[in-house]
Amino acid sequence: MGRAFGFLSVVIVLGVGMYIYSRQAQSTSAVAGGNNPKAAINLTGVKSDLISVASAERRYFATEGKYASFDELISSHYISLARQRPPYSYEVETSPSGFRVVATRSGDGAPGTPGQVSVDENMEFQTSE
Repeated sequence: MGRAFGFLSVVIVLGVGMYIYSRQAQSTSAVAGGNNPKAAINLTGVKSDLISVASAERRYFATEGKYASFDELISSHYISLARQRPPYSYEVETSPSGFRVVATRSGDGAPGTPGQVSVDENMEFQTSE
C-alpha cells in the first residue's frame, strides 16, 4: 500500500509539473512571435543585437564621457554589426543624460511580433506594436 501511494504521488506531481511547464511555454511563445519559430528566433537575435549596441554605448560613455551615434560606434570599433537584421533596422537616440537603441520593423511582421523594440541606458527593454 505504501508503494502504491508513493507511485501515485509521483504521477500526480509529474502531471502538475507538466501542466505548469506547458502553460509557461505557451506564454513564452506568445511573447516571442507566436507559433512562428522563425519570428521568435529573429526577435531573439534582434534583442541580442540591441544588448550589444547598448553595452557598446556604455563602454563608449565610460571612455569618452558622452554617448555616441550608431555610426560613431562602428567607426571607433565599439561594435561590428550591420544597421539591420531584416525586417528590423537599428538606430541610436542619444541625449546628454542617456540613450535608447531602437529596432523598428519594416513592413508586416508575423502575428505577435512587435513593431518596435528598444533598450535604454538601464538595459531595460520596451516593446510596442
